[in-house]
Amino acid sequence: MNNPVLNVNAVSKDFGGIRALDEVDLVVHDKEIVALIGPNGAGKTTFFNCITGIYQPTRGDVLIDPQCSGKTRRINGKKPNIVTELGMARTFQNIRLFPSMTALENVMIGTHCRTKSSIWGAVSRNKATREEEQAVIQRSYELLQLVGLEEYVNELASNIAYGKQRRLEIARALATDPFLLLLDEPAAGMNPQETRDLEDLIIKIREKFGISIMLIEHDMKMVMSMSDRIYVLDYGRMIADGTPEEIAGNEDVIKAYLGEDHDG
Repeated sequence: MNNPVLNVNAVSKDFGGIRALDEVDLVVHDKEIVALIGPNGAGKTTFFNCITGIYQPTRGDVLIDPQCSGKTRRINGKKPNIVTELGMARTFQNIRLFPSMTALENVMIGTHCRTKSSIWGAVSRNKATREEEQAVIQRSYELLQLVGLEEYVNELASNIAYGKQRRLEIARALATDPFLLLLDEPAAGMNPQETRDLEDLIIKIREKFGISIMLIEHDMKMVMSMSDRIYVLDYGRMIADGTPEEIAGNEDVIKAYLGEDHDG
């Protein structure tokens, strides 16, 4: 297998005297779909926050290698906008759209880290700026089509149904042109049909863009059916990793979810 695009080595995160993550190791390879699961409070979102620059890990290394070249880059301490520019995009457990902007405008914002127009170009409206703006609009519309929201192109984000807002957030993340897409509970609040459609969309994104995807998710049916590999956190520690089949039969995972008294 190629060198991983993401290599997390012994990452810990302390909040005062509380250790939220304890020596966590994780790798994501090129074009993989990897799930991070665990009971509520296990540290999953804290982990995402540590690798995307929202939190600074107390210890450990977060290394990226977008080209799978073996030449890694340490991104500890990088601000979230820099992490995004480097190619790691994410969605959030609580949707973070701009409610007073249209669906198209929300996606266009995601392209900001890849545009080149200067302030002077924006003021003077020179040819290069106009051409880039048109390219951004076209790209954003195509992403809305991809996630099935083209009919909402001019609709305010606040007026779009909850499940579709989650798709809009994915489109905005894709607009940053990532090598790794991080999805924090993308199926939360969705009905069964919406969840099945989301699963198809995630697989479609992997195939269309050839990128890696990592998700935090509580819908085990979805996780088991679409993931190449699964990692399991419990109380900030990584207690298991493997294929869906291996995780389904892992006693430590069963205990973490069902309790020590579970007798199978």
